[in-house]
Amino acid sequence: MKNIMRTFSAILFTGLIIVTPGLQTRAADEPGRSALETDARGWTDIMPPAGLKGWFRVPIPASGKLIRDQWHVEKDLLICDGDGGHDMLLLDRELRDCIFHVEFRFVKVEGKKGYNSGVFIRTSRDGVLWHQAQVGSLNGGYFFGVTPAGAATKKFHVGIDPCRVKEAGEWNTYELTARGSDLTLWVNGYAAAELTDCGLAQGYVGLEGEGYLIQFRNLKLKELAR
Repeated sequence: MKNIMRTFSAILFTGLIIVTPGLQTRAADEPGRSALETDARGWTDIMPPAGLKGWFRVPIPASGKLIRDQWHVEKDLLICDGDGGHDMLLLDRELRDCIFHVEFRFVKVEGKKGYNSGVFIRTSRDGVLWHQAQVGSLNGGYFFGVTPAGAATKKFHVGIDPCRVKEAGEWNTYELTARGSDLTLWVNGYAAAELTDCGLAQGYVGLEGEGYLIQFRNLKLKELAR
C-alpha cells in the first residue's frame, strides 16, 4: 500500500504494545478496488468442502480444549454457529507471502450487541502466536494478537480511525497481505492497518469462532513471489 505513511507511535507497558499509524487518504476519501477485483489472475479458491477437508481447528487459548464442532458448509457459505466455544479454523497449509481475501457477515439478531470474530494470518500451527484482523459490527478493522519478541512473546494492537466495518447483516470484505514479516489490512475499500516486522516470515491463515453466528464466502488466496 503505497499510500501508507509509516509514522508510528508506540507505547510499551506490561508487555502490551499499542501502535497507531498515520495514513494518507485518497482524494474525496473514495474507496478503492480490492486486489481480487484489480487482478483476478493467480487466485486459488480455498472455500472448504463439506466435511472441512484441508482445514483444522485450534482452541483459543492454545492451552484450552475444543468442544462442539461449530463450523459447517451450506451451499456457498462457510458458517460458524457460534455455540461451540472459542476456536480458530485454519487452512492446513503453511504459507509465505500471500493475500488472503475474505468476505463475511454476521447474522443479525435484534437487540444483540458485541458481535465478535476475526481473520488470521501469520499464525503458528498450534495457535500460540497469532496475528488477527478483528471483525465486529461497526467496529474492528485493526490488527491485534500475540507476536514473537525474541525468546518471549508480546501482545500488540495496530489500526487507524475511522472504522470501515459495516454493521451486522451486511457483507464486508477484508484482504490481509503478508510480505516477509510485514502485514497490511484492507477493509471495504480502504487501507486500515499495517504491522511491520510481525516476527514470522511464514504461517497459517484462518477464521475465528467466538460466540456469534457468522457467515463467510468467497475465500480466496493469492500466493506472492518473493
